[in-house]
Amino acid sequence: MLDLAAYAGLFLSAFAAATLLPMQSEAVLVGLLMTETYPAWALVAVASAGNILGSAVNWGLGRAFMHLDARPWFPVSAEKIEQASAWYRRYGKWSLLMSWMPIVGDPLTLVAGILREPFPTFLALVAIAKTLRYIVLAMTAINLG
Repeated sequence: MLDLAAYAGLFLSAFAAATLLPMQSEAVLVGLLMTETYPAWALVAVASAGNILGSAVNWGLGRAFMHLDARPWFPVSAEKIEQASAWYRRYGKWSLLMSWMPIVGDPLTLVAGILREPFPTFLALVAIAKTLRYIVLAMTAINLG
């Protein structure tokens, strides 16, 4: 049961971290890796799946953005959206390879939805970026630990 709780906690933290909520999942992943109880590949897979799904939620919000932008609870400022939009217009779909980055990554996934990036393209590029980030983080934690 503990195993399921650890994986669920990692999934949820990675999911929330990829949405527009101010959360982090890296500490959870590194903490679980340091216990040496769970296979690194399984932790990376769970974290990646949660983070990719959270980004897909952002994409969906972006698709519906015109209906939500006037809501006072919407967690992204017009300035951040414009910054991410400029980045996206400049680099196109390839900017999604930077979706792992703090601050600009989550708004980029929202903007991809606003600018109607096809979901299969979005999903492939975000999956590459998010999974590689967790692989590098896991390898670093294991080598330093």
